Amino acid sequence: MQWRRHSTGLVFSFFFVFSYFTNKFVLSVLKFTYPTLFQGWQTFIGAVLLLLSGKLGWVEMSRITRSAALSWLPGSLLFVGNIYAGSRALSHLDIPFFFTLQNSSHVVSFIIGKVVHSEKIQRLKLISLCLVLLSAINLPHYDPQFDSSGYLWAVAHLSCVGAYRVFQTHHKPTNLSDLEQQCINYLFSVLLLSVAAHPTGDLSAALQFPSLQSHSFHCGCCASALLGFLLLMATIRLKTGLSLEHFWVWIFISKVSTMCLSPFIFDMDLNTPSLICVVLSHVGEALLVYSDRESQS
Repeated sequence: MQWRRHSTGLVFSFFFVFSYFTNKFVLSVLKFTYPTLFQGWQTFIGAVLLLLSGKLGWVEMSRITRSAALSWLPGSLLFVGNIYAGSRALSHLDIPFFFTLQNSSHVVSFIIGKVVHSEKIQRLKLISLCLVLLSAINLPHYDPQFDSSGYLWAVAHLSCVGAYRVFQTHHKPTNLSDLEQQCINYLFSVLLLSVAAHPTGDLSAALQFPSLQSHSFHCGCCASALLGFLLLMATIRLKTGLSLEHFWVWIFISKVSTMCLSPFIFDMDLNTPSLICVVLSHVGEALLVYSDRESQS
């Protein structure tokens, strides 16, 4: 039984690593920086595959009522902000820097939880949040290829991720499973991003994209959409098969694996101070995972 849990975690890590690598390849190497189209394509394929899987009985999904969908719309709006700003940020930032900033979403979750829900905090958790926040604040000063737009989009991304985490934790509709929540997210994203594609100029610019007819571009876009869906399935499987603290352990392992492998795939310009920020941020995240595990025991 134990080996099955580990195999599920390894499958999750595999899809996590290759999903980020594929997205980074399309956004940075091929320079397809049109997030309304790129994320719209991913969420469209995700919605189609998810609905098809439910229709064929591969996953359990009930009929989503209008009232349940409307109650989840704030979460869907945060989800769109998450993927849109995340694409913008990932196209400008190296993967280790992107994850270092993304870790600060835990600080956002803590602030919202403290203000809105008056949550208590352990001393170890406070130390971990301080490490994560200080690393993110100092990283732009030491980034050898500082790009202000990338950091601004990263702030928007981590804000949406942190707020979504709080919304998902405290807003638990009894009539919506995780898959049904994600289905609403996908459908809402497709609608909103398709409407926004023309006003933002992404559609007209993408039609003149130099690599539009290239084989690598088509493979990258198809792989990114398929890997995104498989990552969702692996996430749901891992989340239902393990306790929440073990689930976060596997996310941490997957992020560290992605960062360690990324220099072998993509060109990066790292220096010692920026690397220290990356390491301290993930030490803080490891302490955060440990503190959550201690609080559950």
